[in-house]
Amino acid sequence: MGSRDLRVTTRVLGFAVRNRSSPAASNMVLLCSSKTPRLYSLIFCSPFASRNKRLVIENVKPSLSSLQNQLLYRPITSKIPENQHNFTVDYLIRSCGLSPKAAISASKRLELQNPERADSVLAFLRDHGFSEIQISKLVRSYPRVLLAYPERTLLPKLEFFSSLGVSKEELAKTLASTPHLLSLSLANRIVPTYEFLRSLISEKNVVSVIKFRSRIFLEGHCKNVAPNIGLLRELGVSRSCISLMLAQCTQTLMLKPENFVKVVDEVRAKGLDLGKATFMFALRSLSGKNSKLIWDRSREVYRSWGWSEDDILFAFRKNPQCMNLSEKKITLAMDFFVNKMGWPSGLLIKCPAALCLSLENRIIPRCSVVKVLLLKGLINENFSLSYVLLPVEKQFLERFVTRYLDQVPQLLSLYQGKVEIEDV
Repeated sequence: MGSRDLRVTTRVLGFAVRNRSSPAASNMVLLCSSKTPRLYSLIFCSPFASRNKRLVIENVKPSLSSLQNQLLYRPITSKIPENQHNFTVDYLIRSCGLSPKAAISASKRLELQNPERADSVLAFLRDHGFSEIQISKLVRSYPRVLLAYPERTLLPKLEFFSSLGVSKEELAKTLASTPHLLSLSLANRIVPTYEFLRSLISEKNVVSVIKFRSRIFLEGHCKNVAPNIGLLRELGVSRSCISLMLAQCTQTLMLKPENFVKVVDEVRAKGLDLGKATFMFALRSLSGKNSKLIWDRSREVYRSWGWSEDDILFAFRKNPQCMNLSEKKITLAMDFFVNKMGWPSGLLIKCPAALCLSLENRIIPRCSVVKVLLLKGLINENFSLSYVLLPVEKQFLERFVTRYLDQVPQLLSLYQGKVEIEDV
């Protein structure tokens, strides 16, 4: 290719790149054949043509003047008229509650000719339980919803989700958070994904996925989820464990297969049993974006409280979540158990789930009761921490409060935080 041709190519490509910054700009690609370097194919995609049509000029030997005529003098961009753009921004602010900055940003993805269809969409959303805040949030994330035909495209999707048992309030909340669900094809994406989920988990859990982990509907199940489940099956993971993971660790199953297999290998290397539910939660624990950084940080905190590497792995196998806690949460819990209660940190190795509980709402009230009972010699010192902290409240009260009220009348008040240990 000669220097003159290089100048032409650079000019053409530079023109195309500059105009691609505009949403309405045409896309142009200048192709050069390696076998016939002086022959080119110029593909011009017009925004005014139908979606499936392209104007193709092949095997053209360009000159500088001809390319200038084709690219510089031919009208190839379409700008939204200023008054129309202002109307769109004004509508988003006035009718949808967007801030001026958010409205300007959203208007880049939306061109309103008139308010009629947008008004019908807003009325439809209000009729189906969306609050003004939810509507604003939905439109800000997915402004093109205002171009939808409510009865034709929105209603069937809302009716489908409602038929599964998702309440109107829950559905409004979900769609406000994941508005692009409304852009999906009901027949080609939503229903097939639902059927896939339903083949492995209960209807109740499907509803839970829709409400809290609906991204699987956006990406679909074929690309990543199905291959990753296939890998787990090959390794002998039980159907019940796979179902548990699909219901509670959906995001982990959505990893790219090449990344998912690395996490699986890492979890197996740490000695977790594929047949237990903890294996699934370990996959979730180690699949995060900064999982290695979080693991190293947590390991150092536990080591500072006297845990060995074997202790850390033992605790992780029992409760993988203990390695995802913040440094502050681990430190506060350890300080309470070791310095306030006077118990060895090793006690938590056997019950790492205790570290995941609320210090104010669960750990302090229950341990305060236990400490008083220990001081008065009413219970044996060889108690299990899991026996104290993990049961539901009713069971705890029956075991440690109600049965000792005759001996310690203020025990319930202590549990409720109305009196201090010193006052009992």
